[in-house]
Amino acid sequence: MHIIATAGHVDHGKSTLVRALTGTDPDRLAEEKARGLTIDLGFAFCTLDSGRQISFIDVPGHIRFVKNMLAGVGAVDAALFVVAAPEGWKPQSAEHLAILELLGISNAVVALSQVGLVDDELVELAGLDIADHTTGTFLEHAPVIATDAIDGTGLDELRAALDALCAQTPTATDRDRPRLWIDRSFAATGAGRIVTGTLAGGTVAVGDELATAPGDRSVRVRAIQTQGAVVDRIGPGHRVALNLTGVDADDLGRGVAVVRSGQWHLCGRIDVELTVLDSLGSDVTRRGAYALYLGSGEWPVRLRVLGPERIAPGETGYARLHLPVGLPLVLGDRFVLRDFGRGRTVGGGTILDVDPQLRASVAVPDARPERIVAERGWVTVDHLERLTGQRFEPVLGAWTAPAEMVDALRTDLAAQVDQAGPLGLDVAVLDERQRIAIGTLEGVVVDAGRARRADAVDVLADHRLIAELAASPFSPPEPAGVSRQELLALVQRGEVVHTDGIWFAASAIESAAQRVAEMLAAQPDGVTVAEIRKALGTTRKYALPLVGHLDRTGVTRRRGDVRIAGPRLPG
Repeated sequence: MHIIATAGHVDHGKSTLVRALTGTDPDRLAEEKARGLTIDLGFAFCTLDSGRQISFIDVPGHIRFVKNMLAGVGAVDAALFVVAAPEGWKPQSAEHLAILELLGISNAVVALSQVGLVDDELVELAGLDIADHTTGTFLEHAPVIATDAIDGTGLDELRAALDALCAQTPTATDRDRPRLWIDRSFAATGAGRIVTGTLAGGTVAVGDELATAPGDRSVRVRAIQTQGAVVDRIGPGHRVALNLTGVDADDLGRGVAVVRSGQWHLCGRIDVELTVLDSLGSDVTRRGAYALYLGSGEWPVRLRVLGPERIAPGETGYARLHLPVGLPLVLGDRFVLRDFGRGRTVGGGTILDVDPQLRASVAVPDARPERIVAERGWVTVDHLERLTGQRFEPVLGAWTAPAEMVDALRTDLAAQVDQAGPLGLDVAVLDERQRIAIGTLEGVVVDAGRARRADAVDVLADHRLIAELAASPFSPPEPAGVSRQELLALVQRGEVVHTDGIWFAASAIESAAQRVAEMLAAQPDGVTVAEIRKALGTTRKYALPLVGHLDRTGVTRRRGDVRIAGPRLPG
């Protein structure tokens, strides 16, 4: 499937030509039919002789409806540019061509329409007029097909040219990140809410849970239709109608996107590369009432030129745009900028950063993911995908970072291990990235929660305290002459248990649990602390911490004044 937008001046026969090619009248509004003037977007489709399919988006040509035109060309693959032979090139032809170029469209066929109304000499002159106005643009080498939708002249040649156009135009890529900008929303009797748009970026299936952006309203896909057929799932690059449930009509208007929740960064400001049209006649500065056209929407924005204070006509520069709502945008999205007050197209370009980190006074954006990472330092690959639309391999756990930052982290950790000495570094004091990185250090081992040099002597092996505690298991001595670091390390290794200020050998806890299990086997209704103390041959000073530890670890449970079996009581 290829999505092709019509373009050109009003009254040049775009809709008539689409109807002749598809059998469908794209003018769906009664006012459009009455006035013979396309006001809003129209849609039609056909299958070419080769089997390739085309979905046409017929856009308005009148200057008063440029907003509607822009809503339809944000996700197209190519263009059918229509110029009427009796009229020739017109101002709106030039603006439509400029808009298509700003949006990065590079493939097109030119239809010289209504040739049946003029003689051969005027047809030739109109062709020369088109050549003059398209020199240096992407239309310069586009085929020009003389057509007349009324008598059928050139329609077969136009279909063949469109077929060749589709053959050289790439189809949409499935990146598993679906986004559909809504260009129509309406209620269907018995079906609920229907939205239409061009699906890009990923596949959508019946039953999918999606979200609106802006708005962040959860929606569920109840049904899918494309080209009049009901389907269970649909890939990118298709015109799609989605039957959505779970959301009010007010949340589903033109300019709202339907996306998979959590996959997109909702932008409040963006850094862009902005190309100003040669024909503008004045510099672009922060002064002005600007409107951003992107996807199917229009939003008022505040503009700050980055670097110099202005961008001259015909020049390309950088700007920061402040948006009124959070939009699901990504690196590489194309846009058009217009001047609200003067009703003219200013320019357009490409988004370079959807979440600028540097102040506008020092920001120098570009499209390199490496720059985005460098300005952020550590960033998860999931977040980087939200910013760039691309999936990258992590360099450490779930993160990526500039190589110098990764090296600095590893160097710092190696120094900390060396400073920690024979006991090793307590891994619990490290953050998540450090804990992952320390396991990658050459010559360092992590054992029982501590990192030490692999060739370091294990000073905790056969530590004297373990034997001293085990010699008097239920009345253990104070750990005299043992540093707190050693004590904590022994606890981390699971050889010593510290509970309520008393240090027990781990074997003593196991023995106590076994002894209590034997008592409960004889007294299933429960045993008292006094009975446990007597059975262990100890005092209340040690019995209470022991019993408390058994309660906390699930060996026993307290019921009134007695302890009963817990879920982890030994069998």
